[in-house]
Amino acid sequence: MRPCRRLPFVRLEARLKVLTLLDRLTASGGGERMAIQIATRLDPERFESVICASRRPGPVELDPSVPVAERMVQESGIRYLGLNRHSGLRVDDWLPLYRLLRRERFDVVHAHKFGSNVWATVIGRLARVPVIVTHEHTWSFEGQPLRRLLDRELIGRGSSVFVAVSEEDRRKMIQIERVRPDKVLFVPNGISARRPEGTDVRAELGIPHDAPVIGTVGVLRPQKALDVLIRATVPLLRELPDLHLLIAGEGPERKALEQLAYSEGVTDRVLLAGFRDDVPDVIATFDVAASSSAFEGSPLATMEFMEAACPIVATRVGGVPDLIDDGVHGLLVDSGDVDGLTHALRRMLTDREAARAMGERARERRRREFDVDVVVRRFQALYERLRAGGGPPASITELDPERSSDPAILPR
Repeated sequence: MRPCRRLPFVRLEARLKVLTLLDRLTASGGGERMAIQIATRLDPERFESVICASRRPGPVELDPSVPVAERMVQESGIRYLGLNRHSGLRVDDWLPLYRLLRRERFDVVHAHKFGSNVWATVIGRLARVPVIVTHEHTWSFEGQPLRRLLDRELIGRGSSVFVAVSEEDRRKMIQIERVRPDKVLFVPNGISARRPEGTDVRAELGIPHDAPVIGTVGVLRPQKALDVLIRATVPLLRELPDLHLLIAGEGPERKALEQLAYSEGVTDRVLLAGFRDDVPDVIATFDVAASSSAFEGSPLATMEFMEAACPIVATRVGGVPDLIDDGVHGLLVDSGDVDGLTHALRRMLTDREAARAMGERARERRRREFDVDVVVRRFQALYERLRAGGGPPASITELDPERSSDPAILPR
């Protein structure tokens, strides 16, 4: 994308200036997608929104979601600043951001994920930005003592509020990292409903029309533990000769997953479809959606499965139990439990009536509780509350729309 360009706008006294900071402009990860959706959906009558990505986008052949993210920003009409930094050691690469924050007197910096959280806290405070919102989209909380130290002593102390996307992440941030409880706010993610456009994905990928499909969508990285999913489906592929496993996404684990499918002798029925922008059409091909992750935050893919009313089998990690009640909206198994995952997938494939009912209940819950417009309204209320000096709320219920007339959260 082109560097920051000025667009005509009217500066209103009550309109807050919000800069969203993320590492790269990409749509491949849930955290980045969530950041872009919040920034591009802010009410233009109350907020002036700018997005800044600190690193240059990766090559499209390695991250085919980059054009999708660029299109999302361009179509919104908000400003974009790309710093194109190569190394975290070059402090001078941050000067354009510091100067922008100082020159235009931003009210809020909202950073997403660890690296951006660190730099937003430092640069935002140096530039005298009144409100710093830092947003953790999950990590395993294992090892990395330096990261835990920075989360506690720099981000936790220096930001106005530290957002967790699941109750489990909030618990770990408080108990493991020892961040002050009054600084950590749980705000779950949400998605916008996208309908399938009618692409015949089965025909495109050579899957028979009546063949059962287990599927998943996500970045092919170790966190997703897709090797566990492949191992769990191998017995089912042998029991059901027309069954297919469809994995949509791209990432560094592709070769290892291809090798695993080859070594198990199921290459012809484990389909690695690469990055897909037509996710609703892909999910429409699934008979069962699976998530085998080792850890998660508030996974957008699971919400997409819920919206499609697709029966879900997922690992009981992070914020997944916030979305799925076991036996009500889907089936949950322990992380790394190959046999348990096999059993749950078999149950969904064979008890179709129970699977259908769980899928329908999951869709109802997604639409009621996990909508992106609700998330945006909550952050709008949070920005205004913090800028008015109200302090972090005790819970997200204080940010919900019915409380928006509370004088404590009105803008200055």
